[in-house]
Amino acid sequence: MASTLPVLDLALLELPDAEQVQYLTELRETARDVGFFYLVNHGINPQLLQNVQSITRAFFALPDEEKQRVSMIHSPHFRGYNRAGVEYTREQRDQREQFDIGAERAALPLQPDDPAWKQLQGPNLWPQALPQLRPVIHAWQQAMTDVALRLLRAFAKSLALPPDAFDALYGTHPNEHVKLIRYPGQDAAASQQGVGAHKDSGFLTFLLQDDQPGLQVEVTPDQWVDALPKAGAFVVNIGELLEIATNGYLRATVHRVVSPPAKQQRISIAFFLGAQLDAEVPLYQLPPQLAAEARGPTSDPSNPLLREVGWNYLKGRLRSHRDVAQRYYADTLNSVKS
Repeated sequence: MASTLPVLDLALLELPDAEQVQYLTELRETARDVGFFYLVNHGINPQLLQNVQSITRAFFALPDEEKQRVSMIHSPHFRGYNRAGVEYTREQRDQREQFDIGAERAALPLQPDDPAWKQLQGPNLWPQALPQLRPVIHAWQQAMTDVALRLLRAFAKSLALPPDAFDALYGTHPNEHVKLIRYPGQDAAASQQGVGAHKDSGFLTFLLQDDQPGLQVEVTPDQWVDALPKAGAFVVNIGELLEIATNGYLRATVHRVVSPPAKQQRISIAFFLGAQLDAEVPLYQLPPQLAAEARGPTSDPSNPLLREVGWNYLKGRLRSHRDVAQRYYADTLNSVKS
């Protein structure tokens, strides 16, 4: 079993076509066999990386009453702040506080027969006590979208698809999601579930870590590798959309975070590149030699994968954020139970 994650160089994936074949093969095989890797030479300004980490710490250092002003319970779009222990993964409370930000768009007008997932689009909540948070996060979101699209198109090429093969799913109103996360230290006798074992629901996830370990990747059933912090690198993983789209050739890998020790903390910033809410994920036709290696998407019967993007996203939000779900989506919850 590998003791660390592979390292991939984004600059090598953008060489002239004749020179990048080896690196595209490495990208494809890494995504298929592991589903997680470090990405270096991504081109993001180091000052922006420092700014987003500093502003994240500043947000979590705000008084609790200021953070509660932007609590997620005030947002039917699942935007805003959550205290540690509010979110659930696999029926257990996650010991992390977090602030969720999506693409800044107006809420969609809703008709009685509209699908509930249309309510996912809407404005963000921003803390008045930290006005500089909004411009820093917007700059980060734009820069990460550029990197994510470059990598997504490299994945398409690695699968012998046109570079823009996934662009229609991404669309003009993609689900670009930023999550600022703080894991407080836990006593040895307390729950160590920073966040429980799960897969991500979008195309690609990029994680900027501080120097505190905690992220673990399930490379084989019940065998975990520590994704230790690596200066200047993102940890990247495949989401369920790419697993569904490639019939399981690409792998959305289960991962978790173990809480740091008492009196310590772990700060991380995640960027999720997703698809347009009204999209439906097709099954892309891979070349025969690749299609023969596709294993089919893995789906937990209690949390099935859905090709309808909006419903797949909403399903995850309803399971994780029970207070928001009950306040704004009670009819949807009742229809699922009936």
